[in-house]
Amino acid sequence: MEKIYAKNQDRCELAKAKPETVKFLLDYSKSLKINEAQGIKFESNMN
Repeated sequence: MEKIYAKNQDRCELAKAKPETVKFLLDYSKSLKINEAQGIKFESNMN
């Protein structure tokens, strides 16, 4: 695997995100609640 990553490293570019996008994603991840009951996972967005 190391060889694959070493070959493709020069084609990698960093993505630039606006501060608003970063804030939205952080707020969403903070409000996301995952509950598990009887082997079933439930995702809730706690606004």
